[in-house]
Amino acid sequence: MTYTLRIFHTDDVSDAEREAAARRFRAALEASLGDASLVAPVYRAWLRLLQAHGEHARPWDLSPAEQLLADQWEAAELAATRAAFGTDRYMGDAHFELEIGDR
Repeated sequence: MTYTLRIFHTDDVSDAEREAAARRFRAALEASLGDASLVAPVYRAWLRLLQAHGEHARPWDLSPAEQLLADQWEAAELAATRAAFGTDRYMGDAHFELEIGDR
């Protein structure tokens, strides 16, 4: 599986700054998960958990393996977001989108 990363930011950010943020995001996400090849399957599994439990208040009723996966994804996402956008960014300022594809 492969993935495509898109960074969305305010209009006053240059293309070079947006590309640099995407590189930082990708590097931190892949390092946090352990390898680039893990991003797509872990993200897909996390999305399935979100679809199944997202309307319910946290903590979700998960098996230990599901909880481990959710914790790993959320930690990786936080690390990547901080690497790309900084630790003091406001939630509406910027965000990302992952698109998962098959090789």
